[in-house]
Amino acid sequence: MVERRRITGFSNPTVKFMRALREKKHRRRERRFLAEGLRLLTDARENGQFPELLAMATGREPHPLLDALEDAVLAAGGEVVEMEPDILAKVTGKDNPQSVAGVFLEPATELDAIAREAAPIWLVAQALRDPGNLGTMLRTGDAVGAGGLILIDDCADPFSVEAVRASMGAIFTQRIATARWEEFLPWLRQGPGQLVAASLRDPTDYRTADYEAPCFLMVGNESQGLPEAYEAACDLRVRIPMLGRADSLNAAIAGAVLAYAALAKMPTS
Repeated sequence: MVERRRITGFSNPTVKFMRALREKKHRRRERRFLAEGLRLLTDARENGQFPELLAMATGREPHPLLDALEDAVLAAGGEVVEMEPDILAKVTGKDNPQSVAGVFLEPATELDAIAREAAPIWLVAQALRDPGNLGTMLRTGDAVGAGGLILIDDCADPFSVEAVRASMGAIFTQRIATARWEEFLPWLRQGPGQLVAASLRDPTDYRTADYEAPCFLMVGNESQGLPEAYEAACDLRVRIPMLGRADSLNAAIAGAVLAYAALAKMPTS
């Protein structure tokens, strides 16, 4: 049996390294991110992705999924460490930390890494600021079979602990790309792709619109929506009727509604 390295002090370099990944500047520098919890790390393993470093709490309850995870990390050349629950809490920032956390290499996020015809739908978010919304959009993308999420302009970090947690494992199934609008639009127009915006400006009812694959469904900032120039550049603008007092849906919810409507309207081969 492989001997796990035991960490007993808060000042251990590994603890400092993992804790630093909670901050965006360190994630960017290291090109790595932190994921917590057995379910999340099992989702990663089942998708063929393994942490470079796996940290487990001492005194944890035995679990076959944890054994499978540890075996997979070691087989992939990763490292497994053990630390006291209070030290792991320092790493995760939670008073009641889950029994396992992992350090993953960030995937490439350039637009050129996107294979647009790999999926009928792609989600696009502009200036999305809430990491919970971002994680939920990733989860939505996984649910509808989207290829991934393209983040336009200044969005929340998709690799923050909060966004990763909210994705419920979709961070490991969805391709993520980041770009400025002036980069995204020329890239999109270089190949097939229908750009659809949730909009109030001369929109078509989302239930009767003609969607075409690959369809890029774009939602805007939580409070301000999409800039007018962005909407004007779209191939199709659609509206989701509001039947109550609210004048709009949550950005992630709007993306989910549009995605299912688009799938239902697309011709099947």
